[in-house]
Amino acid sequence: MTDTTSIKTPTPLTSGDFTAAEEPFALFGEWFAEAVKSEPNDPNAMALATVDADGLPDVRMVLMKGFDTDGFVFYSHIASAKGRELAATPKAGLLFHWKSLRRQVRIRGPVTPVTDAEADAYFATRPKQAQIGAWASKQSQPLESRFAFEQAIAQVAARHVIGEVPRPAGWSGWRIAPLRFEFWHDRPFRLHDRIEFRRDAPSRPWSKVRLYP
Repeated sequence: MTDTTSIKTPTPLTSGDFTAAEEPFALFGEWFAEAVKSEPNDPNAMALATVDADGLPDVRMVLMKGFDTDGFVFYSHIASAKGRELAATPKAGLLFHWKSLRRQVRIRGPVTPVTDAEADAYFATRPKQAQIGAWASKQSQPLESRFAFEQAIAQVAARHVIGEVPRPAGWSGWRIAPLRFEFWHDRPFRLHDRIEFRRDAPSRPWSKVRLYP
């Protein structure tokens, strides 16, 4: 297998020695701000890992729609595979990978639903076509054809030609409260830098450990 990673030119850190950081949310904010400037597409894209009823891992890409010291928020259909899995096992892992910066951040923690007010507020900011799509889609259910989906979209659109599109009752969001934060930066010859922040509960203080690459 060909290794496409260049080891000839080290990628310098763009914001000093991140391993000296003492608080993960601030460090994530710095890295995310740099990713917004450097990533060609969707710097807020993250892999969301859940587990199904048989213990089989399940992972997919979603978009982070907000973060603060309470956690990381994303939205989707409650009846989707991810929604059902989170209802049964409300724990998840996240992975941000910013190839342009040669960095990644791994996050793990418990998951809770956002409030109806939060979901309503975010849904109101979505483009109208995306709002209509949320009503028309039966996410993760079998679809007989693309034409059937387009028909469903047209039917919903006809009901909302004028006025606002309300949030569907089956569409909401979740918040992941990190208990683990791992920051990774690529280094030449695979001598990477890794630090992990840990805490036992969202109300507890963080500890930090440096990890072998």
